[in-house]
Amino acid sequence: MPHTAAKPADDAPHLLVVDDDRRIRDLLSRFLAGEGYRVTTADNAKDARAKLTGLSFDLLILDVMMPGETGFELARSIRGHSSVPILMLTARDGAESRIEGLQIGADDYLSKPFEPRELSLRIANILKRAQPAVAPPVESVRFGPFVYHLARGELRKGDDVIRLTDREREMLRILTATPGETVSRMALAGNGDQTSERAVDVQVNRLRRKIETNPANPLFVQTVRGIGYRLVSAP
Repeated sequence: MPHTAAKPADDAPHLLVVDDDRRIRDLLSRFLAGEGYRVTTADNAKDARAKLTGLSFDLLILDVMMPGETGFELARSIRGHSSVPILMLTARDGAESRIEGLQIGADDYLSKPFEPRELSLRIANILKRAQPAVAPPVESVRFGPFVYHLARGELRKGDDVIRLTDREREMLRILTATPGETVSRMALAGNGDQTSERAVDVQVNRLRRKIETNPANPLFVQTVRGIGYRLVSAP
């Protein structure tokens, strides 16, 4: 029984295959869809430009030897305004052609004929390199002499643990998530109820009495008039 490839997921990487050979376009489209990618095809540079205008792609696969505007010329034009990954396909196997493609800004280069599995591996490697580096999760935030440990919900001043209520702990979690940025009263309240928003002011004042030298003139949890509060890493 013939194998039927599952439909690619809606969030699967979206590839644009640009080749003037319909047979190659169809083969690559079926193969790459079977590998789990969303695939759009174009038969020339003009068609590719139209697709690029209306759609977002994670990687472009460009044939070099196309009539009219070549894949090299299209890649050079795209590189003028976009850093989308580009894989060049060509029947030309010379080192000069590979060098030209890489100088233009292509991420990789594959000579025809090629094994489909090699193409799939090269695509996977390019997409992996193109992913932004994942920042390690923030474990603690320091402000003045205090350190707030997010996972434990624990506030320390040196070796001393500052006792917090559940609401104070939750407000600190929200404020330390974006230090220096304004957080609305609604966000600190946890819902849109106006009474709860007003209650935030009372809860913030209680928190200030635990961490501020002068709660009336706070250094750390500062008021942003008419909006909310922000956590400042004051010395």
